[in-house]
Amino acid sequence: MVRLIDRSTGKYLGRITDEDLKFLMDNLEEEDLSDIDYYINRETLDLLKEKGMSDDLAALLEGAMGEGDEIEIGYEKV
Repeated sequence: MVRLIDRSTGKYLGRITDEDLKFLMDNLEEEDLSDIDYYINRETLDLLKEKGMSDDLAALLEGAMGEGDEIEIGYEKV
């Protein structure tokens, strides 16, 4: 399992599957091989849904964004 964290607040957002993490890694830009965080805005979230993002991951990210339009998430494997 993988823990997602809001990078701006350090708040724990929830757990995702290894498959969800692979989906994010395959579909989002990484600055280098050691990069473990991603910037996601509403437009990106919509594109990820169209590409087949799991319902659980979509719900977690939407909830984490709340009323905002963007979020920077980090992850750690547990």
